[in-house]
Amino acid sequence: MKARNRTIPYSKRELFEAPAVRRFSGRQLDEIAFPIGGIGTGCISLGGWGQLRDWEIFNRPNKGYNPNVCFFALHAREAGRRPEARLLRGRPQGSYVGDGHGRFDWAAGFPPMRTCTFTGRFPFAELSLRDPRVPLSVCLEAFNPFIPLDDRNSSIPIAIFLFHLRNTAKRPVTARLFAGLENIAGHPDMRGGSNRTRRTGGVGGVMLENRSHAPDSPRHSTLALVSPHRDQAATAGAVVGTGHGEKWAFWRSFERTGLPPCRVQEAKNGEKNRAVGGLTLKTRIQPGATATLPVFIAWHSPVSDAGSAWRADTDAQGWKTYVAACFKDAWDVAAHTARHLPELEAKTRLFAKRLYTSSLPGVAVEAAGSQISILKSTTCLRFEDGGFWGWEGVSNKAGCCAGTCTHVWNYAQALPYLFPALARSVRDQQYDLNMDENGRMCFRQPLPPGSKGNPEDFYAAADGQLGGVMRVYREWLISGNEAWLQKTWPKCKKALEYAWLYWDADKDGVMEGVQHNTFDNEFWGPNTMLSSVYLGALRAGEEMARHLGDERSADVYRRIFESGRAWMDRNLFNGKWYRQIINPNANAHTDRKSNHLVEGEKIPRWQYGEGCLSDQLIGQWYAEMLQLGYLYEPAHVRRTLRSIFRHNWRADLDDHATLLRSYAFAGEAGLIVCTWPDGGEPPYPFWFSSEVWCGCEYQVASHLIYEGFLEEGLAIVKGCRDRHDGTRRNPWDEFECGHHYSRSMASWALLLALAGFEYNAHEARIGFAPRVSQKDFHVFFCAEAAWGVFRQNAAGAVFKAEIQVDHGALPVKQLVLAPPAKDTKRAEARSGGRKIPCRLKRTGKGVAVAFDGSVTIGAGKTLKVTLR
Repeated sequence: MKARNRTIPYSKRELFEAPAVRRFSGRQLDEIAFPIGGIGTGCISLGGWGQLRDWEIFNRPNKGYNPNVCFFALHAREAGRRPEARLLRGRPQGSYVGDGHGRFDWAAGFPPMRTCTFTGRFPFAELSLRDPRVPLSVCLEAFNPFIPLDDRNSSIPIAIFLFHLRNTAKRPVTARLFAGLENIAGHPDMRGGSNRTRRTGGVGGVMLENRSHAPDSPRHSTLALVSPHRDQAATAGAVVGTGHGEKWAFWRSFERTGLPPCRVQEAKNGEKNRAVGGLTLKTRIQPGATATLPVFIAWHSPVSDAGSAWRADTDAQGWKTYVAACFKDAWDVAAHTARHLPELEAKTRLFAKRLYTSSLPGVAVEAAGSQISILKSTTCLRFEDGGFWGWEGVSNKAGCCAGTCTHVWNYAQALPYLFPALARSVRDQQYDLNMDENGRMCFRQPLPPGSKGNPEDFYAAADGQLGGVMRVYREWLISGNEAWLQKTWPKCKKALEYAWLYWDADKDGVMEGVQHNTFDNEFWGPNTMLSSVYLGALRAGEEMARHLGDERSADVYRRIFESGRAWMDRNLFNGKWYRQIINPNANAHTDRKSNHLVEGEKIPRWQYGEGCLSDQLIGQWYAEMLQLGYLYEPAHVRRTLRSIFRHNWRADLDDHATLLRSYAFAGEAGLIVCTWPDGGEPPYPFWFSSEVWCGCEYQVASHLIYEGFLEEGLAIVKGCRDRHDGTRRNPWDEFECGHHYSRSMASWALLLALAGFEYNAHEARIGFAPRVSQKDFHVFFCAEAAWGVFRQNAAGAVFKAEIQVDHGALPVKQLVLAPPAKDTKRAEARSGGRKIPCRLKRTGKGVAVAFDGSVTIGAGKTLKVTLR
């Protein structure tokens, strides 16, 4: 294939100045499903025009499941005028076909608001509804608490809806907000469900439960439809039955009075109809004023039967979830949230403000922000002890590819920086349960919790197992947890040295053996995709070994590293990128050899050989994030990245043939997994080579940014996010092998690269070297101890930097900076009005301000540094 000029079709304004918050309207609302739920609790999604969709709250994926009755409605009466009643949704988009009989959800035919726009700023979704005949404008905010480092309060099984009603009329308006939800407790077996009204724990509303299932049954669950608003009326049965007559009676009653026709304290599910709980909130709003009415939908599913199988028809024995450890039922969830709502909301808003108002290009912030929603999807589970576990992604009705897969989650960077304790829990599971005595790690962690992985079932994946060594180093850098490192290191060391049994039997730093990897196959012979991860693991291992006093091992790792990097630069770099040398005699350690080497064929199938592979420098990408230095000749790294962008990225895929799964189509931009610009495509290239993967796009894009190719990196990001514009794909669901695919959390690395962020908790060193807006810059940061905002400003010969902590307490012994001026000679530091003694030291990237002892920046405090 002849190489072509890859001109970036976007202007600098589109790449650098686009807003970080996207607004959607019209047909862009079609595919929107914004997940609202806690980490590991499942979620309810808010649809583009206000419908509640994809109720995935019973410890399983459940795309497409929507209760027949679940809606919000508004009754507004301006003084002296006739009332107006509306379904609180915009005009429906998408298909109008339904089931072919004109049946949609129960409330779909009620009159909606006239106009609707959707704004996503995860974890907040905002729906703006207007109607010229309604004297109120409505802004619905929906969210679940998301507070970095606070994984408990970020794991509450609740959806919070705040209805902000603004009086646009000239007279007072009396408003009634109605919320209706049928009893789906026990889904899919909802027989025996019952509703009852309650008012306790600071909230009132309806408890929806199902006592027909034993407490240890996976079907045992409760829901609560509640509000802390005082002027309320709750009914256990808003309607009796859900047929035509009942719908007619409900709407006629509601449009006249703002109340449902039935108000009872208890109601039960029938044979065909389910009891519909209802909650009505009342307020009076003066002209120009705004009132906020809060509604909570809480759920509690304490027992899971999710198993490791890829299909829904094989269940594990029931096991308790983290929800069971924290709350006794859904009402307890709602009461806890109501008690702590001011703090939960304030911290969640502050996080969103810090993230979305930074100086970073909006296209990168939007990509990273949208994909942390994966943590709130059914991709993620939490065990009773708080441990974290993840699918690769999820199918519509079941998890897909089990076990916090070592090679896919290798890409995901959001979890360790935002919730580092959860990331360490994954490392603990993998080393304690998933590795045999030889250091061979099963790359999938089975369910139920505590199950030991069998490497014979899922063998070792080279990128996942060796990437795990780098992840141990990352978790230690972020946390500084010495006890954890000392406990983990012996097993981590064994996992690293397992490479010498098969992959690099001669210990020359080059993996010549058969190497299973994230492309679900084995690469035969030397290649830098997997050997770069190996080199990175050797460097990370060297750093950890020296720190722990194991100089002998550190010296061995260094010698092997130097040998391997030199050999690959000499033998794999072809002047433009790094190739694979296919070795049909490679040392195999799996039982899959027959799948690749076919009798009568000279080379094994499913290789890439002379191809330009998008992920050929993934280990170097990791090394950048962890300050491990160059694994290869720097000039070769830069030339390779340019080649990947030139040959693999397409501004328009109109002439590209995707030969397996299709994630991007003609008319869209995308980064192809592998191309053969100079020819030499194998007869049977690896099967995913023609695809476009979002997670790989973010990995390459952030690596380009690290090396200074900002426009190229941002072009890849924009192309990816333009594909997810709501018309054809959901902006909060990047899929690969399933929805909410974990690899897309590689997008968090965009923020790390653009900010030039570095952190070493053990040394209390934090640093920033922004690649944009150096003269006036601010960015969100997060590590184990604290999160907050970093700012810097350069004016003439004066450079000012400050770290403001919003949550936690950050010890700092050294602040690494990259001021635009290179002749900085002295530094001054202050905190809380107090002068802090400090010294200025030169570094390779700029300067380091070193403090006498450690300075601890508490929540609400700021450390200010001035360089002259």
